[in-house]
Amino acid sequence: MTTIAAFHAHPDDEALLTGGTLARAAADGHRVVLVVATIGMDGEDPSRMAELEASAKVLGVRRVVHLGYAGSGHGAILYPDPPGWVRFVRADTDEAAARLVAILREERASVLLSYDRNGGYGHRDHVKVHEVGTRAAELAGDVRLFEATIPRDTVARLVRIVRLLRIPFRYDVDALLRAYSGRSEITHTFGVRRFAKAKQAAIAAHGSQVTGNGRLAPLMRVLTRLPAPVFGLVFNREWYIDATPGGVTDPDAGREPGRRRP
Repeated sequence: MTTIAAFHAHPDDEALLTGGTLARAAADGHRVVLVVATIGMDGEDPSRMAELEASAKVLGVRRVVHLGYAGSGHGAILYPDPPGWVRFVRADTDEAAARLVAILREERASVLLSYDRNGGYGHRDHVKVHEVGTRAAELAGDVRLFEATIPRDTVARLVRIVRLLRIPFRYDVDALLRAYSGRSEITHTFGVRRFAKAKQAAIAAHGSQVTGNGRLAPLMRVLTRLPAPVFGLVFNREWYIDATPGGVTDPDAGREPGRRRP
């Protein structure tokens, strides 16, 4: 048994990108710690913190930590820092990494989950998570770093489904299809179908995002209303790149039995 620290940009990212993995790890007896860089644009939003705690409970997470930054937003405008806070994208990378390393050492974590170099779909806070996670793994020196991602061909299929169902989708599709990671870059694929119910419930826990006006809200509403077996069929895998400093030492460690390297 080990301690796994999952580092995310915002509340709801943990459920959408790694919810099945976290639930599976917790069910297998591992201690799971969730670290989020930001909880709201103005500092720490109590309602979003409560939603994050509820999501974490569903997934079996044992501890939730706010790294201490404000959200940076996504779009052309980068707003000034709110009073008493620094927007995450403006944070000094080494300073933020040092905060994360302190948590890793306190928890004696041996695995760190972060994001791929594109920051998934390119949100500035997600790219910063990649930078800080990479630096933290270098500073810690004794953790395996796995970067959460999605294969681009899978993204393309999901986009086609969203369009077919006429779900409002306010993203640049061409840019999205260049985001995330090529399948050849992915080293680990985890089957999480058994934990579909937990992942779906964790998404639903973020009520402000499900019912809000954000770009992802229409899709999140659909996801939370899908019958659990259908949800599990669509979201039955989660993907990672082993980015451990020094190179991949065991590319098949943690891979689902019988699955080969792409």
